[in-house]
Amino acid sequence: MAEVPNDTFADRRETAIAGQPVVDPADWTATEMAATDDWCYQLDHHEIDELHAAATPHDDENLDLMTLGRDAFDLPQLAPVLSDLRHELLYGRGFALLRGLPVDEFGKRATAIAFWAIGQYLGDDVLSQNKHGHVLGHVTDIGESRSNPSQRGPYSREEIPFHVDCADIVGLLCMEVSKNGGESSLVSSVAVYNEMLKRRPDLAEELCRPLYRDRRDEVPAGMEPWYRLAVFHFHKGYFSASIEPTYIGSAHRLDDIPEMTNRQKEAMGMSQALSEELRFDTGFMRGDMQFCNNHVIFHTRRAFEDFDDPSRKRHLLRLWLKALDGRPLPAAFYERHGTVENIDRPGGIVGADTVLNAPIERV
Repeated sequence: MAEVPNDTFADRRETAIAGQPVVDPADWTATEMAATDDWCYQLDHHEIDELHAAATPHDDENLDLMTLGRDAFDLPQLAPVLSDLRHELLYGRGFALLRGLPVDEFGKRATAIAFWAIGQYLGDDVLSQNKHGHVLGHVTDIGESRSNPSQRGPYSREEIPFHVDCADIVGLLCMEVSKNGGESSLVSSVAVYNEMLKRRPDLAEELCRPLYRDRRDEVPAGMEPWYRLAVFHFHKGYFSASIEPTYIGSAHRLDDIPEMTNRQKEAMGMSQALSEELRFDTGFMRGDMQFCNNHVIFHTRRAFEDFDDPSRKRHLLRLWLKALDGRPLPAAFYERHGTVENIDRPGGIVGADTVLNAPIERV
């Protein structure tokens, strides 16, 4: 296993080898998580006051969040907490929940600024989440559908299968909850792999082979409208996983891309069934901030019904964060965006003419 200086959990990890059970701190069960609250950090009033004081000087309608880096936010009490949380995300269990940000007390803009500030401490950079260049995303129903290959699940009220986002860390802040449904669930992709290896090693092996994936009309300049990436990866002794059922399922619409084989469909179906079987429901309330390491955690969202009042529509803020000291990733992750030589860390979605921006209001 490669020596990774920032891997503070190395003594709990064994070299990951394809075809063998993976021993990793991110291998957990729902029963284990339900028996502890270590994954949930409750902000105290001192930390809340500190966040408010850090956000207030920037609370201006003409604010451009893109101009604010970590140095813009002084968080002496919260910074050590966020440092520990970052290590837990990158090399420990792979997820955490920060609870208790008072959305109403802060107001929408200051809440967004506080979330941005936390992201600056957890990541090394923010990443574009779509071809429009949004680095502060708004997850809310605008009538889109996953069945339309030019549209995305986060902008619908439909259920989204277990998947990952295109970043080391995804952060979600709950601004408004739905009237019904919309529950968030997580699963350890390490546990999914280990269970699949136990029950159907042939299907686990199948998902170690590359699958075609549809870029769904968000194509970087000079790139194909598709790319290939396996679900399960083993690189320099580390396990990582990447699953996007919607993008995999629609790839065959593109010229010269074959239909999935029956074996591939069976393997993908089993990955979803196991994710459902092993899932952990964290609960997600207003003011909660959920952070996940996409390389070891799959996440999902149930279908939901909104309130009639537009101001009460389900609304999450989202950050995609780059972590330069994250676990080693194979070249295939880089090739989605370019090459190992010209990218410091893979992640993000862009189009041919994308310009990065951070809209504070819903768009």
